Amino acid sequence: MNSRKQFLKITVGFATGLGIWLSPGFGLVSTALARIKKIILPKNTIVANLLRKHPRTIDTRNLEITDLKEFQTMGTTLFKVAEKDWRLKIRGKVDSKKNLTYSEITALSSVEKDVLMICPGFFAQHGTWKGLDMGRFLKAVGAGPDVMHITFSGDADKFSSSYRFTMKEVQSGKVFLAYAVNGKPLPKKHGFPLRVVAEDHYGGDWVKYVNKMELEGG
Repeated sequence: MNSRKQFLKITVGFATGLGIWLSPGFGLVSTALARIKKIILPKNTIVANLLRKHPRTIDTRNLEITDLKEFQTMGTTLFKVAEKDWRLKIRGKVDSKKNLTYSEITALSSVEKDVLMICPGFFAQHGTWKGLDMGRFLKAVGAGPDVMHITFSGDADKFSSSYRFTMKEVQSGKVFLAYAVNGKPLPKKHGFPLRVVAEDHYGGDWVKYVNKMELEGG
């Protein structure tokens, strides 16, 4: 068992170094990681020591929250959104297209959850994220019964990103859209007005500046 864990650790580190997180082979490694029992981190664990860990392998219940002043980020940090003009576009398998304002989003049912973000080799930070209760939200927007995946996309000037999650993950509460962190509105450099929070995923999957959700079939 120990040799298997060591192999997976080496494999994940190698894949990350090559930037092939989304390759089919890495998908197999991710599946294997999901079957490993999580290790409960002891109190006073130093977050910086988690840079080489995969978030799926650790239980963070005892981990202290990182001060927002110490949060780091990657990608563009200067993008500004005019709140009055911003809309979250809901497309795909829904009863009708929707364009929701920021005030409409923040008035909906919410969740608050402590989730660790790891950008391997760069930084790790443990935040208290607040955002949409995705289970209720999907019902409210009329998600179709055959939705299998949801793609979250964000655009910021010339910078854009997206990531596709399974409907199961989103409905489980492990993936949601956050508009606040550590009791404060999401800072612009961290993706205001909305960013993905994805438990058990590396930070590269936490899409910033989200302005579109595409609900897809199988």
